[in-house]
Amino acid sequence: MLFIPSAIPPHKRSERSDPIASAEQRLEWVELAIAGNEGFAVDRIEIDRPGRSYLVDTLAAIRAREPEGRPPVFIVGEDAFAEMGEWREPERLFELADFAVTTRPPGQLDRLIDRMPKSVRGAFEIDGDGRLARHRKADTRIELVPITALDISSSALRRARREGRSIRYLVPEAVRRSIEKSGCYASAQTGGESERAGAHRREEKA
Repeated sequence: MLFIPSAIPPHKRSERSDPIASAEQRLEWVELAIAGNEGFAVDRIEIDRPGRSYLVDTLAAIRAREPEGRPPVFIVGEDAFAEMGEWREPERLFELADFAVTTRPPGQLDRLIDRMPKSVRGAFEIDGDGRLARHRKADTRIELVPITALDISSSALRRARREGRSIRYLVPEAVRRSIEKSGCYASAQTGGESERAGAHRREEKA
């Protein structure tokens, strides 16, 4: 399984009230999170490519590596899946890869059609149970994959740090320590762990 951090996410903006960590910092956290698992790897493809990180460009590049190979499987949450009609070249997106659509809390999605972007519905034939769709021309597929609901999101993690609340057990421990040390999600009132540590060192030297 490849983990691909975005360099410049086209659908997210770093704001003063809700900053986004740098691409290299997020890459480091992914490496910490998957360390020791031989089935996981990090790919720098979007970080090393200039400009905004569009999924269609990434999938095209991955397909070009193995032009005769099987299509990659892109794993996406149902909420993001529902928005993909607004992404760049949505029709081509679903021709380049298979998609595994995972359920997200608070509900459990039962049918793909309920969240499938309208712009691509005509390109697919949906099986009777509504959980599998096959592309009529590209022979790619979309499959609904129910998973155990864990109500954890990146925005909730950033908000917890800004409010000074712990994110222990919500991310791998090595990632938690690195996030708190960086101080990048801490509010101006609470400050980061590294900022507080620096202040203590300055006081000791004074």
